[in-house]
Amino acid sequence: MVNAAERPDRRPGWQTMDSGQLLLIATAGLVVIAVVTQVAAVGLVHPDTAVIFGSLVALGELARMVMPGDREVAPIGTAGALGYALLLRVGERPALHSPSQVVAVTAAGMLIGSLPHIAVGRSPRLDAMARRLLSVTIVAFAFRLIAHSPTEKSGWTPVLSLMAVLVIASCLFDVMIAAVIRAEMVRVRFGIAMADEIQAKWALCLASGTTGMLIAVATSVMGLTALLVFTAPILMTQFAFRRYAGIRATYLQTVRALSRVTEVGGYVEAGHSRRVSRLSVAMGRELGMAEPELLDLEYAALMHDIGQLSLGDPIPGGATVLASPSEQRRIAELGAGVIEQTGVLSRVVEIVRRQSDSYRVPKPSRDAAARETPGGQPDPVITAPPLGSRIIKVANAYDDLVGDSADRDRAAAVLERLRLDSASEYDPAVVESLGRVIDRGSLVRR
Repeated sequence: MVNAAERPDRRPGWQTMDSGQLLLIATAGLVVIAVVTQVAAVGLVHPDTAVIFGSLVALGELARMVMPGDREVAPIGTAGALGYALLLRVGERPALHSPSQVVAVTAAGMLIGSLPHIAVGRSPRLDAMARRLLSVTIVAFAFRLIAHSPTEKSGWTPVLSLMAVLVIASCLFDVMIAAVIRAEMVRVRFGIAMADEIQAKWALCLASGTTGMLIAVATSVMGLTALLVFTAPILMTQFAFRRYAGIRATYLQTVRALSRVTEVGGYVEAGHSRRVSRLSVAMGRELGMAEPELLDLEYAALMHDIGQLSLGDPIPGGATVLASPSEQRRIAELGAGVIEQTGVLSRVVEIVRRQSDSYRVPKPSRDAAARETPGGQPDPVITAPPLGSRIIKVANAYDDLVGDSADRDRAAAVLERLRLDSASEYDPAVVESLGRVIDRGSLVRR
């Protein structure tokens, strides 16, 4: 699983874009050609205002950032573009620019703000830029064609209500299109992708939208100086989000470095932890896990073998699937103890601790709760392992027996062996999800 927070310079080329991305980019391109042609024919209205708002959009694109999940955002530029789309007055002067001018100025600002990134080899995410542009287009055409009445006659209440509705609609459009593209890219159900996008973007979308509304309203009273005053809150929000993305990237880099200790020490084969991690994440998506659960699963899969460092004699080839059940439980327990010392990965601890448990657990008898141990405590009731543990158990067994081999016959034989053991050791649903991942021939990208 690749996080753009770790490798922000890597951008998909035309060859790797799916049909949804290409259609989105083509639509945005046609919109830009149409509005630029229209504006060129009639000329700019109030060029000074257009230049100032275009500069704000360019600044936002220059300061854009990549959030976890390879989500490129430009909150300052989005707020500036929305403010221009919702603008009614600049002080005493009515804002008479057309919706086509809003889109043209926004597109020009995006292009200018992207030039420094392109110059240093950081090409922009064209699909993300297209979504931002089309979201602003929806707001510009809907608002500027509806809100004709001056605020003095209609009052601010209906105008603000219309602004809020359109901003929410633009956010939903952006989230929905992003979810469609992500569902196709990572082969996850649309409902899950939609929930992930909402959870990842709602706070930033709310901040950008409300800032755009504040800019538009305040500019009617304060003039263009309102841009300086009301851009500050979104700057602080962006700083906080950037720090969050940096912390998450640091966690993942640390975990990946820690997972290589077993490889460097000769306890497991080179690349084993990484392969198990990629398999586990792909299987988790097949089984409908949400993005936060996938992140915990990736952490756990990367560190699932760290307990082997306590072994006096390494297991041949590091294949824990060939070790005795008691040895597997000991390795899992010791690995969970190491992770527990971090104090920040509590959910990962339980996944690693239960990775060696069998899928089928004995059902407790009716009087199990009434029985007591010699110490006076009731017998613990054994529960099924968490889904993450069941996934890692299958992914680890598969990679222990297949490794980095590309032999499809060998892979099919191992998969059939896991299916035969599904009566007791492995979750049948998880084994079947592994089969679907293998049938696709390659692991999905993130």
